[in-house]
Amino acid sequence: MKSVTKTAIAAAVLAATAIPSFAQAAVEANIGATSNYMWRGVTQSSNDPSISGGIDYSHESGFYAGTWIGSIDWGQGGGTENDYYLGYGGESGEFGYDVGYIYYSYPASGYEDSDFGEIYFNGSYKNFGFGVAYTVNSDAADGAPFDSGDIFYSVSYGFDLPEEYSLGLTYGYYDFDVGSDYDYGYFQVDLAKGDFTFSISKADEESGDDDTKFVVSWGTSF
Repeated sequence: MKSVTKTAIAAAVLAATAIPSFAQAAVEANIGATSNYMWRGVTQSSNDPSISGGIDYSHESGFYAGTWIGSIDWGQGGGTENDYYLGYGGESGEFGYDVGYIYYSYPASGYEDSDFGEIYFNGSYKNFGFGVAYTVNSDAADGAPFDSGDIFYSVSYGFDLPEEYSLGLTYGYYDFDVGSDYDYGYFQVDLAKGDFTFSISKADEESGDDDTKFVVSWGTSF
């Protein structure tokens, strides 16, 4: 589980807020590497590099499912984050939607009582995106951060730049059920071209990781 001081789209923010487009049934694999695995404004790799990979199935109906694995280090030795998810997405005019469930698993020794799930909804309208995720079936101790009942909100705006660059702006806010002393927000800027993304991320002091982060990431699918 992602504690407030060590926590957790392996995904870049743009990928996490995008609404998938389903033209036909397909299986797709992905691999990636980053100089610092950031999740909701907080490093998951102790500010060190991380590698990842996953596989996804999508159906023309809008149904999708997949799994993703990334290397992590919360300061207690290396481990992996194993994600399993399924959902349904589509479009209605200029409005896009994506609703689903994701389960975060941490099987390495030292990461006991860290697993949890989320029910999420992401939406988009033109260049704007928004999302909400609600924590469920958590292994965290009752009354601890990342126990069931936490809510994460996000809003984003993305647009194209000259020379095939794109820019994404995201603000996220964590509302913990345990109490407002742990709540925090963060802001992130993502500049992307091709398979590469340069990110600047800054979280509130309450996150326990409020240093400004400069991150370079690479990812591709096949």
